[in-house]
Order: sequence, then C-alpha cells, then structure tokens
Amino acid sequence: MATTLHRAVILAVGSELTTGETRDTNGGDLAADLSRLGVHVVRVELLPDELDAAATAIRRAIDDADLVVSTGGLGPTPDDLTREAVAAALRLSPVVDPDLERQLVHLFERRGVRMPETNRKQAWLVPGAEALPNPHGTAPGWWLDHDGTLLVTLPGPPRELLPMWRERVLPRLRARGLGAEVAVRTLRLTGIGESYVAEALGEAMLRAGNPVVATYARPDAVDVRITARPEPGEDGGPGRSAAELEAEAERRVLAVLGRYVFARDDETWPEALGRRLGSRRVATWERGTGGLLAATLAGAPWFLHGEVVGGTDRADAAGETGRANARAAVEALPAVTGTDVGLAVEASLRGGDTLVEIAVRVDGTIHTEQRTVFLAGEQGRRRAALAACAVLWEALAPDPVS
Repeated sequence: MATTLHRAVILAVGSELTTGETRDTNGGDLAADLSRLGVHVVRVELLPDELDAAATAIRRAIDDADLVVSTGGLGPTPDDLTREAVAAALRLSPVVDPDLERQLVHLFERRGVRMPETNRKQAWLVPGAEALPNPHGTAPGWWLDHDGTLLVTLPGPPRELLPMWRERVLPRLRARGLGAEVAVRTLRLTGIGESYVAEALGEAMLRAGNPVVATYARPDAVDVRITARPEPGEDGGPGRSAAELEAEAERRVLAVLGRYVFARDDETWPEALGRRLGSRRVATWERGTGGLLAATLAGAPWFLHGEVVGGTDRADAAGETGRANARAAVEALPAVTGTDVGLAVEASLRGGDTLVEIAVRVDGTIHTEQRTVFLAGEQGRRRAALAACAVLWEALAPDPVS
C-alpha cells in the first residue's frame, strides 16, 4: 500500500530562472497548495538546463522527500532535459509511447503542419511512468512511483501547469493520502506595519512551536498566518485537534489586533469591501495615482465608475489643496454617476514619501482623511490606492471579521 506523502521537494528547471531572466512563480503556487494540505515542503530549488545538475538534484530530492515535483524542461528543444534527468537519476531508459506519439502527430495535423522530429521526445515515457494529459500544450507530464517516492513532472508555462496540477495531480494526491491533519488560517491586516504586528504579538506567540504564528508583509496587506497540528493527550488521554488549536490562537491574535483585520485567507480588497458594501455601488475619482485605485477595484461587481485625472508624482497638490480637491470630487460623484458611495484620492510627493488626501461619501456623510505612506513613485502610488481602500473599509457599516 502506498505511504502517505508528508515531505515534498519542488524543483523548478530552467536556466531562465537561475539567470534571473524569469521569476519562478510556479514553485510558490505549488508550495502553498501542498502546505495547506499538511505537506512539509522541504525546499523549492531552481535548476539550470544542465543534465548532470538536474539528475543530481532529483536523486537528492528522492532521498529527502516522499514527493518530488518538477516544473519546466518538458519542451521539445535540446535544452529541455527534465525527462532525460529523471531517466538518468533512476537509471531508466525512456522510450516513445505509441499512444502519446499519435496524439502529438494528430495535434500538429489539426493545425495543418508537419510535426517537427524534435517534438517526438514529448512522447517519451520511462518504465512505470504514466502520462499526465496536457490539453493546453504539447508537453504531457509524468506520474511515476519509484521505490516509495512519487515523482511528478509538470510543464513550465503556468497556463499549462496550473490546470494539470489542480485538475489532474492534486485529486490523485489526495486520494493517495496527502500530509497530516493541519489547520491553517490567514488574517489580513491593514493600517499597521509588520514590525508593529510582531511587537504586538510578542515573542511568546511568534516562537511557539504549535500553533506556528508567522507574519508576512504583502504588497496589499500584512498577513498573520496560523498553522496548527494536532497534539496528543498526556498518558493516553484525549488530545487536541488542529482546528481547536488554530481557533484558540486566532482568538488570541484577534484580541490584540482584531481592529486591523479586514479579511481572511485569500480574500482580496474588492471582496472585503464588497462584503461591507452590500447592495451599494461605488464610483471613484483619483489624481496622482496613475489609475491604480481603479485598477485595484476593477472587476468588482459593485465598482461602476472610475475617473482618473492628471498624471503621477504630483508635487503641487499637498495639504489643504489636495484635501479640497478630493472633497469636491467626492461630493460630485454620486450625482454624476448615480452611485451610492463615492471615494476620491489625491496623491502628491512629500520628500521621499507620498502624501495622500482621501475623501469618502457614504450614506450622505462625507469623511476626509490625510495619510502619509512610505515611498514615492510606483510603490507610493500603489500604497496610496490601498490607503483609499482602507479608509473606505473603515467608513462603511461595520461587518467585522469574526
């Protein structure tokens, strides 16, 4: 019977990753999915398109984990060497699978072109390997059990990798037995920096072994992530479940930082604002932000109108002038757009930081606020847009995350 998979290594193959030409996002996505399912990700490793280096990394990963997932290197060109590296690491010989070959040939025939001979390696399998279909490209993945270790190879392009991973691989991993019982909760905070969050929580909470409480500074929030595993009882008595331990830690975090929590887990700013808005609709006006407020809210069903005025990095709208501009704009928005809520923001440079004037009109009441956000340029403008979201969230009828 196959053993439950508890430890994983993720190998991202491609010289474009090791030279910095492309950033690896696949490894983070896979690691996040596995971690949520109770699998300990030992490491995420970047590898060049070199056969010996990749084969050595695969052998080392097999020693360190019971699940090895590779991304990239499944293309048809000579520098796509993941298949060769797996075969070399396991001392197996790849052969062309007739069914895969027919599928590839048919794919090119549908396009009205001849299949290049170099694509034939995409029909390779080693003994014991199963092909993972790839409806979004020409490179099938592999699923291979080898002496108690499961190897999964995935294509590199995210548009091919993610559907294969979530539709083909994850269901099979769950059916096989994946990870240990784990409870994970992420609390998303606004209006407070990561260092202040860490100070408020204290070392006793942040250094506890179980649950693990960790802070992460994200572009749009500070996240507090709680990860709990079950604890056995003493002397054979009943223990405590992961869910119980997570809930207890969450209550302690909320007691200290609850007023800053605007969302949970993967919830975004548009989703958090939508929860408080209910049936109300929003129009925005912005100057000096480069349209980043409208870009942040784009796609939300309650966001009906966004007006962007002027350029970026303004230095002449600070103080009362900027506040008057934001207030005048927010007063006009509902009448012009027929919306229920107006949000206006004007950003201007102040030294190396960004001064933000924000006005919100909710249920006929106008609230103005001035904030200074760290940094100027693109980051300052983005933080100005997020500050406007935070002020709107605070101005709406309370619907605390509980």
